[in-house]
Amino acid sequence: MGETVLDYEAEAAHYDETRGGVPRAAAAAAAVLRLLPPGTRTLLDVACGTGLVTEHLARPGLTVYGADAAHAMLRAAAARLPGRALRADARRLPLPAAAVDAVSAVWLLHLVPFAEEIVAEAARVLRPGGVLVATVDKDAAHDVGSDIDAVLRPHRALAAGSDRAELVAGYAAAHGLTPVPGTTFTGHGQGVTPRRTAGNLRRGYYASWFRGTEATVDALCAALAALPDQERPRAAPEYRLACYVRRG
Repeated sequence: MGETVLDYEAEAAHYDETRGGVPRAAAAAAAVLRLLPPGTRTLLDVACGTGLVTEHLARPGLTVYGADAAHAMLRAAAARLPGRALRADARRLPLPAAAVDAVSAVWLLHLVPFAEEIVAEAARVLRPGGVLVATVDKDAAHDVGSDIDAVLRPHRALAAGSDRAELVAGYAAAHGLTPVPGTTFTGHGQGVTPRRTAGNLRRGYYASWFRGTEATVDALCAALAALPDQERPRAAPEYRLACYVRRG
C-alpha cells in the first residue's frame, strides 16, 4: 500500500470529534502553557487545524495566533480566533524575524518530511528567550501495550518518524535552539478500539508509520476483528512535548 496523506480540507468537518475533542485539546494546551517562560506575551500555534487547542491556550496577558495551510481548517480556526488566524505554510510564516515569544507545533512534525524547515522557521520568528514547544515521538505514544498494539507492533516503522526526539533536538541545535525540560499529557478520548483501528487502517490514518500492502491491511483487519471487546477503548496515549529556547 502506497503512502496515504490525509486530506485535511475534507477532515476539517469531523476532525475534532474523531481526535478526542475538548478533553484532549485542553490537556494539550495546559501542557504547552506549563512550558512557557514567565513574561511570554505572544504565541503562534503553527498548523493549528481547527483551532481547538489554540483556543484553549488563551490566557489574560497572552495573545495567541493560529496558522494553518488548509482552507477548511482555517475557517474553523477563524471562528475560534477572530482576527488571529493566519493562512500560512509553517515553513514560510508571514512574520518578521524575532516577532513572537513562543511557537507551538502540536501533532505536526510526525506528518511531514520537512520537519527541519519548520524548526528553522520557528527559530527565525522567535525572540531571544522565546521557546519552541513541539510534540515528539507521537506515533510511539500510541503503543500503550494493548492487545491491539500486539497486532500492529510488527508493522510499526517508528524508526522512520520525522518527529523522533533525537532528530528534532538536532534540528533545534542547528538553528540556535537549546533544549530545556519538557512535559507530557494524556490524549484523552484517543484510546482506540479494535473496530475503529481497523477502520483507520483502511482509511490510511496511519500513513506516518505503516508501510504495508493492501494484503497486509486485510490480514491486520482480520486479526483485529478476532480480538475481544470490539468497542472497548484501550488506554489513551501519553504524548511528549519537547521544549527548546532561543538563546540571545
